[in-house]
Amino acid sequence: MPTISLQRDELEALIAGPGNTPSRLSVDQLEQWLMLVKGELKGHNPETGELRIELQDSNRPDLWCCEGIARQIRTKQQGAATAYPFFKKQKRADEKLMVAAGLEQVRPYVAACTAIGYRVTPSGLTQLIQTQEKLADIFGRKRRSVSIGLYRLAPIVFPVSYDLVKPDDVRFTPLGMETVMTLREILMVHPKGVEYGGIVSGHDRLPVLRDAKGQVLSFPPIINSREIGEVQVGDDRLFVEVTGTDLHMVALTLNIFAANLADRGAVIAPVEIQSPVKTAFGKRWHTPIDFGAPRTIPLKAIETALGEALGSKEVTSALKSYGYTVKSAGPKVVVQLPPYRNDLLHTVDVVEDVAISQGYARFAPVMPSQFTVGGLSRLEHMADRVRHLMVGMEFQEIISNIMGSRQDFCTRMRLDGSEWAKVVEVDNVMSLTYSCLRQWITPSLLQVETNSSRAFYPHRIFEVGEVAVPDASADVGSRTITMLGAVIAHAGAHFSEIHSCLDLLLYYLDRAFTLEPVPHPSFLEGRAGRIMLGGRAIGLLGELHPEVLEQWQIGVPAVALELEIDRLLDEA
Repeated sequence: MPTISLQRDELEALIAGPGNTPSRLSVDQLEQWLMLVKGELKGHNPETGELRIELQDSNRPDLWCCEGIARQIRTKQQGAATAYPFFKKQKRADEKLMVAAGLEQVRPYVAACTAIGYRVTPSGLTQLIQTQEKLADIFGRKRRSVSIGLYRLAPIVFPVSYDLVKPDDVRFTPLGMETVMTLREILMVHPKGVEYGGIVSGHDRLPVLRDAKGQVLSFPPIINSREIGEVQVGDDRLFVEVTGTDLHMVALTLNIFAANLADRGAVIAPVEIQSPVKTAFGKRWHTPIDFGAPRTIPLKAIETALGEALGSKEVTSALKSYGYTVKSAGPKVVVQLPPYRNDLLHTVDVVEDVAISQGYARFAPVMPSQFTVGGLSRLEHMADRVRHLMVGMEFQEIISNIMGSRQDFCTRMRLDGSEWAKVVEVDNVMSLTYSCLRQWITPSLLQVETNSSRAFYPHRIFEVGEVAVPDASADVGSRTITMLGAVIAHAGAHFSEIHSCLDLLLYYLDRAFTLEPVPHPSFLEGRAGRIMLGGRAIGLLGELHPEVLEQWQIGVPAVALELEIDRLLDEA
């Protein structure tokens, strides 16, 4: 969860609003107010006034900044959200940003606005940079989905163009450097180019923002130009742009920045975006933009979830004082989030906001009226019995992560291109190390074996755990199965050894099985078998292929066993 640093005086001033005298907040008062934003005070330096606040809500990027926290507290104090006129639909915009054709293949979306009248202070600049980094790194997935640029407005000549250029055709001085560099040189030399260059790698033309005079504003999502993109203390005319791969995320990020700057006293002016292709907003639209839509929520659903008959008036008041636009419609309420939020996915989200606005202490706890006794399921009883028997055969139990990489689960196991390589992959993955769910347990055991080469042989390890198998007929497109995986490794490991372990295990489980040959890329040809029970395949075993052992840097022969524990119950 994000943790941010801010100044107490600045937070108090933003809560009061431009032109108002701030009130001093005690630490106890602040901790009470932070409950509105699911925040926790992690540190307070009375000498410098610095506060460190941890936010517990990953769905509210508007709260990951001093302005957002102050806005939510101020809204509760006022009983309604602050009006931001620049979110209303604009007939025209003085400034324009032109998107070139072809960007839909690289980084298609952009949003922008101008902010005039807020003179940047040292602490304000620190907050702008912190917000920029938090939104780009966490919400924007390390700039892949969203990146943000802040510029001095005065030198910019409109219209601004968002173009595609060849890596050696454009030169400018990037932030943090004093040398003019091409885009290719920035990717090779500049620290930000090295860190984020992979986002645009693989494209022969790269995105760049330039004004009407050809002055380079930035090379998104890598780095701003030093001449225009270095905002300094004292600047009072700013240009803000957001680029990315998701239109609604780009628009939301700009909305957050626009609201933040407006809260500091800036006048926000929209910029017209002109796209060569039709988007969800059309081919021409103005940003900031309120793209939220009203939703109708049954009042009874809110009351049932909270366990109290609140009534339409109380629910409406709670939501309005939390920033919603609310209209009562008999037994229902029509709600809409403010433009800097886009986290309403389910009725429960509205219920939660009602509870937060009212205060959880407002609701009386109710003890359960029925007495129930919990217990292990039949599957867990069977899994525990399998564990007991494996330990009795001198195996050592391992517990590993169900998540891993395709390289471990497929490539190192010689499965690429085969029917065995189907895995459940994670969308919008943050790390390739944890990019998919394992479809069998053997790779997890081989990872342990790789790190155990100094331990005395023989090695006998097992794990009883979950795997995910793609299945189009299942509700979520996959099935979760409880499996037994076992590996034996030593100089004389062979098929008969693991076969005897399987035989003994199923003997004590009273399950009659048969083996039939199976070609499997991970095992030696002719040394692998499919385990059959009641006419159905429930697992496999065999001698691991030398290429698999080489991939895992295992220097002795190894045999493996995979067995579906779920299927053992079916034959009980």
